[in-house]
Amino acid sequence: MQRATRLAGRTLGHVAMDYGITVPRDLKRAKGWTGKLMELALGATASTLPEPDFEYIGVELKTLPIGVNGRPRESTYICTVPLATAKRPDWHDSTVKKKLSRVLWVPFEADRGLGIALRRISNPFLWSPDHLQERILRGDWEEFMERIALGELDHINARHGRALQIRPKAANAGAVMRTATASGEPGPTLPRGFYLRSGFTWEILKKVQSSTF
Repeated sequence: MQRATRLAGRTLGHVAMDYGITVPRDLKRAKGWTGKLMELALGATASTLPEPDFEYIGVELKTLPIGVNGRPRESTYICTVPLATAKRPDWHDSTVKKKLSRVLWVPFEADRGLGIALRRISNPFLWSPDHLQERILRGDWEEFMERIALGELDHINARHGRALQIRPKAANAGAVMRTATASGEPGPTLPRGFYLRSGFTWEILKKVQSSTF
């Protein structure tokens, strides 16, 4: 937290300069760049493993792009959706729960009119879901996993879920996984990812901000 707090008020350009990293012109073509920069600055160790980024202390790192109105600008990627037809974990053993049990949020300016290098980092904060938030997350997760097991993956869209979303997650349309289909037989599909809705992260932000005054 001491290292994270020292980032507050600094621009992404200044942090990138510390590590000799080139700032991209467009984050649409450099997905995940801000997250990787923060991982480097804070010493995250898990990389792409299905574990929290700071695996030895059980803390996940999430950057949060904030608009000029203070609201999160997009949903937050959590992890890939397990689509294999083999036995799936329950909630307590799920990657979603592992990732969201303790999160270090790093908000940063993300107004479209502001150059990437000039975007400032806000105050990082640690968060764990309270009882109600975890109940909502668990309910979404269990409903999604049940529908996937029933072969209804293709009927799930971004409108489903109160806190979680399932959306396609692939670098190209040629990436294919196998999952249960409506007929009960395994079939090909695009990889999917779990995301936190921006409305859910906005509620987290508001709660943190209200507790600081």
